[in-house]
Amino acid sequence: MERIGLDPEYRIEKDTLGEMRVPINAYYGAQTARAAENFKFSDLRFPRPFIRALGLIKAGAAKANMELGLIPRSLGEAIYAAALEVADGLHDDQFVVDVFQTGSGTSTNMNANEVIASRAAELIGGRRGDKTLVHPNDHVNMGQSTNDVIPTAIRVAAASMIHESLLKRLDLLASTLELKSQEFRDVVKSGRTHLQDAVPMTLGQEFNGYAEMMRKAVYRVRKASEALLELPIGGTAVGTGLNAHPEFAPRVVRYLSDTLGIPFVTSRSRFEAMGAQDACVEVSGALRGVAGSILKICNDLRLLSSGPVTGFGEIEIPAVQPGSSIMPGKVNPVIVEASMLAACMIVGYDAAIFEASRVGELELNMGLPLIAYCLLTSIDLLTRIAASLADKVIPGITANEERCRLYAESSPSTITVLAPIVGYDRAAEIAKRALKERRPIKEIVVEMGIMSREEIEKVFDVRRMAEGGLLTSRK
Repeated sequence: MERIGLDPEYRIEKDTLGEMRVPINAYYGAQTARAAENFKFSDLRFPRPFIRALGLIKAGAAKANMELGLIPRSLGEAIYAAALEVADGLHDDQFVVDVFQTGSGTSTNMNANEVIASRAAELIGGRRGDKTLVHPNDHVNMGQSTNDVIPTAIRVAAASMIHESLLKRLDLLASTLELKSQEFRDVVKSGRTHLQDAVPMTLGQEFNGYAEMMRKAVYRVRKASEALLELPIGGTAVGTGLNAHPEFAPRVVRYLSDTLGIPFVTSRSRFEAMGAQDACVEVSGALRGVAGSILKICNDLRLLSSGPVTGFGEIEIPAVQPGSSIMPGKVNPVIVEASMLAACMIVGYDAAIFEASRVGELELNMGLPLIAYCLLTSIDLLTRIAASLADKVIPGITANEERCRLYAESSPSTITVLAPIVGYDRAAEIAKRALKERRPIKEIVVEMGIMSREEIEKVFDVRRMAEGGLLTSRK
């Protein structure tokens, strides 16, 4: 093999395929450099939570291997310290491999192994890339395989993001909507079905529905995330645990649980957790469901705030920036619309995750890098959506009470309250006559002798209608 020429900006490292130039200041080594050269499909890199999870897994592994007497304590402590630096984000610039790579994520696992080995070598007085002191495979990767590390990292990262951020933001959004529901509890408006007038209700009842959607979203995401708690670490290559000490996996899992405060457990079947990614598909499905709820709520807010002259105009959304480059004074619901676009992206990521979960055969899924990127990005997007709506939109919404009541009292659907007395067909005739003659229903009912003025005013109380129940009946 022809020897690679020397270059002061690079050092020469070797892997099983031969020599490879590596940037002189890089912590990563030959395998990472080779992967960076091979995989140039995008600018996408693994999100910070994934690198954090990788660092914690490697730290837990070093700790377990030390405790089990498999590596000297001095070596283990150096690996442990270097791994924690990776977890804390000190070496994020060293993770240079594209998300689009080999389906197991081997290049990213080796990226982590090489960075941690190089940094550990420094910590014990050596130089970067000196594998004679700390070896990426023999020491950092001891008791592990890419095939159990990457699925474990996905689960640890996703569970951490959900429990540390997402659930809190969704809960905050639900609480914010509940407060707005209470504020609007006496604002009577016309309900709408099929975008046509329906019976009266309150704006508070409408917002109560939105709040409950978010409460159920919190429940569904929390429930789905339980599937992430089973970790396949210790399964090594195919799930059998070859080359891993029997106590290795329990110790690593315990370390991750204690560090993150999340009750992780070893997988009941590592073969399932490595060969399939159903847990990720389940969680992604829950995220897609929340995205659907967000789209519904945001669409409604846009309709209710449409106008200000030619739309519904029942609520006003806080203005945060000018809305048009040509129409002075125009203001658009920009945060609402940005949230909808992000929600659409989550739906798209879910489709990618489902397809990636079907890539691969037998003992290993081959869509792991893409699943990791899409799932973690979806969690982050949904967290940001919930935070933006709860902070910049919902609290500042105001109601146009006068317009809301006008719509409620003008709607021909108020005739519904008379159906128990005059029957459905006759009530429909009265409603049609009111629309044709452009007259209030109450006037026509009194004119037809169905009710007196005093009776009709009592029955056609839109606030009472919004409370539901039977307001009239045949005697």
